[in-house]
Amino acid sequence: MYEEKRFYMNKTEHPALLTAPELKEILKQIQLGEKEWDGEDGDVLIASMLEHIGSTDSTLRDAYIYGTFCKLEMEKKLDDSLLKELLDTCLTTDMLFKGIRETGRDSVFTRSFTTLLVAVVLYSDNESEFLSEEKINEVKNKMIVYMNAEKDLRGFVAGKGWAHSIAHAADVFDELAKSRFTDPEMFAELLSPLWKKALVSDTVYIHDEEERILNPIVEMLKRGLDFQVVESLLQELPADMEKRKAQLEEENYWFLIANSKKFLKSFYIQIEDSSELSELQESIRSCLSQL
Repeated sequence: MYEEKRFYMNKTEHPALLTAPELKEILKQIQLGEKEWDGEDGDVLIASMLEHIGSTDSTLRDAYIYGTFCKLEMEKKLDDSLLKELLDTCLTTDMLFKGIRETGRDSVFTRSFTTLLVAVVLYSDNESEFLSEEKINEVKNKMIVYMNAEKDLRGFVAGKGWAHSIAHAADVFDELAKSRFTDPEMFAELLSPLWKKALVSDTVYIHDEEERILNPIVEMLKRGLDFQVVESLLQELPADMEKRKAQLEEENYWFLIANSKKFLKSFYIQIEDSSELSELQESIRSCLSQL
């Protein structure tokens, strides 16, 4: 972190942090254009937004906190040094990895919406190029660890809104795939956790997670990922399914098959209009016929 740390995570360190209702009202006014973003109060507002980023109030978390971060980035009201510090804060144990071993708990909202904020910073970097190659590699490494470790696969949670941890993480992978620092080696590193998370057996994805996972995969293919790497994975998939069938409870096996078929069908459709990827379609079709 920077020596002059601006963002604190609790009222003991930063007694000026706003309560959730106070923050919600101010961000609502900013969203409606009734209040301007005040630079003098910006640090307190951002610190408060980070403090409540995992709120179970979906309107505050999604529409106002995430929505305001997007609005500020699009209006270029967050300077490069502030975005760097935001990114450093996001990549901590208290944010990206908060409660990482938990499932079915509210900590998922902090993790999930932290990844969305990471995606905002990376999107800005892809536009303006202010992050170093070292920092991009740090994000890549931590996101791979996070994606492999995330166990809470819920999409929409009744009464609390979107968790969608895997879809949100895939958005970060998509921005990493577009980075000027990506190369074939990084593409291969990014592909592995995405592929694994597409083919889970714990639950059936019902909120288009497979489509979000595919976005960075297709992006990497278009930017130079050797399609034969993906073709090999497709060719190995039927045998892998048979192997996992012997290891899983029957219900979990059918969860796996359902996720696999949804993923492959979405994959086929996403590359349908891409002539340079047409060879993969036959591999997908063959793989589907064997499941």
